[in-house]
Amino acid sequence: MNILVSNDDGILARGLALLADVCRTVGSVTVVAPDREQSGTSHSLTLTRPLRPVRRPDGAFQVDGTPTDCVLLALGALLDVRPDFVFSGINHGPNMGEDVLYSGTVAAAMEGLSLGIPGVAISFAGQDLELMDTQREWLERLVRGVVRVPQFPKETLLNINLPNLPGDAIKGIRVTTLGRRVFSESLMETKDPWGRRMYWIGGGQISWSGGEDSDFRAVQDGYISVTPLHVDLTNYDLLEDVRKWRLGE
Repeated sequence: MNILVSNDDGILARGLALLADVCRTVGSVTVVAPDREQSGTSHSLTLTRPLRPVRRPDGAFQVDGTPTDCVLLALGALLDVRPDFVFSGINHGPNMGEDVLYSGTVAAAMEGLSLGIPGVAISFAGQDLELMDTQREWLERLVRGVVRVPQFPKETLLNINLPNLPGDAIKGIRVTTLGRRVFSESLMETKDPWGRRMYWIGGGQISWSGGEDSDFRAVQDGYISVTPLHVDLTNYDLLEDVRKWRLGE
């Protein structure tokens, strides 16, 4: 079993080290990760300059690019053996609801999937990373469960969120749908030293919503959420309706 591990929090992230260590309990692991934080980069590629991977003393590669760059480079140039899985994370913060559209963590898993390799994105829905360390037993169970799936579904990745709880307080695992996340007041206006306006994106207030089967609800209730995500975004229910719009006339 060969596993590629990446993330969007950077090569020195605590969650990356934990995930790689857990994955080593089931197979051979190669880490290829950004040299700095790349949160919110989604599925972006670096197209305006070359990439320079650097081999670290521990055998991992750090790349001066996005999470998608890392996976693409790993599979196209750095790895001698094609991996059986791409695991991405553990992200320092949740990736639920609309977060999956912005997340570099999810994008790394999705890039593996686009190249024919099953992808799994894992995030920790909290900021106390010491709590994340206490969830190792659950992580080992999750990883073992994923790699022994007899035939991983095509065009589907798993998006996993760990609750902000000690490992012994987690109630179990729920298979979930995506909830909804709304940001308010997420733009902060300020000025540079020359008095010109500039803006920070982020912060503000976050409100979550979702039904009983949503990722948000599961994590809020103390469960690990596992959401299968389909890469095909087509709204099949609307195809016939849109054809009736006669848009080209």
